[in-house]
Amino acid sequence: MATAAPVQTPEKLVDRHGRAITYLRISVTDRCDLRCRYCMAEQMTFLPRAQLLDLEEIALIAERFISRGVRKIRLTGGEPLVRRDMLELVARLGHSLGQGLDELTLTTNGTRLDQHADALFAAGVRRLNVSMDSRDPATFRHITRHGDVGQVLNGIGAASAAGLAVKINMVALTGLNEHEIAPMLAWCVDQGHDLTLIETMPLGQIDEDRADRFLPLTQVLDDLRARFDLQFEDRSSGGPARYWRVQDTGTRLGLISPLTGNFCATCNRVRLSTDGKLHMCLGHDDSVDLKAAIRDGGLAEVDVRITEALGLKPAAHDFRIERGAAPAVSRHMSVTGG
Repeated sequence: MATAAPVQTPEKLVDRHGRAITYLRISVTDRCDLRCRYCMAEQMTFLPRAQLLDLEEIALIAERFISRGVRKIRLTGGEPLVRRDMLELVARLGHSLGQGLDELTLTTNGTRLDQHADALFAAGVRRLNVSMDSRDPATFRHITRHGDVGQVLNGIGAASAAGLAVKINMVALTGLNEHEIAPMLAWCVDQGHDLTLIETMPLGQIDEDRADRFLPLTQVLDDLRARFDLQFEDRSSGGPARYWRVQDTGTRLGLISPLTGNFCATCNRVRLSTDGKLHMCLGHDDSVDLKAAIRDGGLAEVDVRITEALGLKPAAHDFRIERGAAPAVSRHMSVTGG
């Protein structure tokens, strides 16, 4: 009887600059029930559903990444919880926890968390990021164009009650919310949440000039240090943030500063877009088409294209915020995944 050929151990993910890729972010939809001004145009044209990866394809591709060394997966959008049957995908990927995958997490705008928090915890999610740029109802409505911050706060409460650790993501915006940053950190301390501040990024065409809203986090940190006892922490959550702990509390402050503090040297991330493109860098257009790969050649072809993509990953992005300048890439953040 012939002996079956041994199963080849898949090649681990190391890019051409020697960086191990251990973190996959997946945009499950480009659709969102909010229209944040720094992220989207008011009248957005979303991808036809026929162009999206189906959830089975997402799961198969994600599992292939896990077999090749990815330890953390974040599901994003758009707003991931607007996609039908999204929780089936979460449950499917949750089976890989402890079987190569260390963490499965989610970034959400929080509008549907009160409906889904318990199911997310049951599927193995233990922490999530909630995007909330203001707790003031009028400011929140202005930034999101129509959102209700009360709905988000209810969702955050439901997540905490379900046992999920919550980190607030807040984009720092001159003229809109800079005066709310210190109060937001104080609120997070009181509620037991972490806070990450993010510089606005030049991704996709919007209705405003991002230069008018850009707020450097170097300036923000100086202000916060005058109000809080912040101690730098040499740690990583697997993402691009640098962290400080608010002394004598359990709250961490993270800063994601792609313009004033480039973090590319330690980049361990790739992004699977909702239309099946594998993007090696948020700020570059290079990609490989994993949707075509899985449909035409199955997982063997997916492996080939992933390996090809490793050779495309640049050393760094080249984001700039300049008045009147075109965005770094034409695609919106919601397509690529935050």
